[in-house]
Amino acid sequence: MAAALLVCCPLSFAQYRVPDYSSLNDSETVSALKEHIRYIASPSMKGRAPGSEGEKETAIYMTDVLSRYGLDMLSGAEGDEFGLKRENGDTLVSRNVLAFIQGSDKKLKDKFVVVGARMDNLGTMTLNIDGEKETYVYCGANGNASGLAMLLELSRMLKTNAPMLRRSVLICAFGASQEMFAGSWYLLNRSFSATSDIEAMVGLDVLGTASEGFLAYAFSNPDMEQMARALEGTLQPVYPKITSDQPFVSDQISFYDKEIPSIMFTNGRYPEYRTHKDTESIIEYAAMEGELEYIFNYVVSLCNGPAPIFNVESEIRKRSSEGTRAIPYYDCDRKPVFLGSSDPRIFLEKWVYQYLRYPEDCIREGIQGKVLVDFVIDEAGKVTDAKVLKGVDPLLDAEALRVVTASPPWKPGYVKGKKVRSEISLYIEFRLEKKKKR
Repeated sequence: MAAALLVCCPLSFAQYRVPDYSSLNDSETVSALKEHIRYIASPSMKGRAPGSEGEKETAIYMTDVLSRYGLDMLSGAEGDEFGLKRENGDTLVSRNVLAFIQGSDKKLKDKFVVVGARMDNLGTMTLNIDGEKETYVYCGANGNASGLAMLLELSRMLKTNAPMLRRSVLICAFGASQEMFAGSWYLLNRSFSATSDIEAMVGLDVLGTASEGFLAYAFSNPDMEQMARALEGTLQPVYPKITSDQPFVSDQISFYDKEIPSIMFTNGRYPEYRTHKDTESIIEYAAMEGELEYIFNYVVSLCNGPAPIFNVESEIRKRSSEGTRAIPYYDCDRKPVFLGSSDPRIFLEKWVYQYLRYPEDCIREGIQGKVLVDFVIDEAGKVTDAKVLKGVDPLLDAEALRVVTASPPWKPGYVKGKKVRSEISLYIEFRLEKKKKR
């Protein structure tokens, strides 16, 4: 009879459930990471799409925890709101969460190191499966509830150790990253008045699956990479692999566009990436704690060491006149390299066609074709002077220019052992798929 009662009325006998001992040995940090991810990646958040209630609730949660950890908040209870005009005329309202840790050095406390992570994810999707509608929630436990959880616990550690930080730290949880990194753009171009005083940026994105690898991607910036290498000579629980291959694009691209030295810590792509299977079950909490300690030490080094420069060639680039002749790509002794290859097709395959967005108006009108874009890769590896040599349609031309201009840095070309500006023209194809005949 007792057994029957336990089956039929589980809530009445909750105190007799078999206890879960799996978390008894968790450290305080692991327990906190679990709490954050379970809340942020809860199905009730409905995937935290940009501008959704789930994204708003995440912002409120981030604000509450950061306040509880003693940080000074620079945004309101629901974050710092901003609006995005959509093609249909509607306005998407998203928000950033901003917090502050004051530096202790009289000369450097007005300089900032930004540490940030994206809040939003893919939301939900309803599919027709065998005639039945089924809704999937893209919880995004690893992408990017893991990065937000790390941001919160890193903030706690930095606040506790604030007297040892010479520079100030700006903690940012970015909204609407899925909408062309709108949150980080808004911070740098609208809401934060001291952008020129930001000396470095550290991004946290996808940090819950360490078995996939622990990577540091610094846009090939020598100073940011050297700081990571310097930590290899110290005792750390884990060391990242410094990579020149961008795992995926994140909010660091907005800081790169402002010539702010940036680095992203990540585990890179994983089997459940951008799928509804990205749930808490895949998170490796113990490994996250080791990554967190390393990232803390890296941020402390940034706060206390020499200010990194955007690129060792920046002064040369500033002294170069706009009329400096560019060498044709194929005339370089050593051609420019993108993601380890001097073949321009790699740039098209791994960057351009990955992030090209076909304009909706052109799809409706059936407009397609090849846009010929010319651009220069300067001595620092940055793409500059992009222009359309042969266009198809103003919308297609603008999209082609957008993607090329946003390119991550290349390794520059060389002539006679010296870095040079090199010029190349590439066709970017917009092609509509033919509808299958029934």
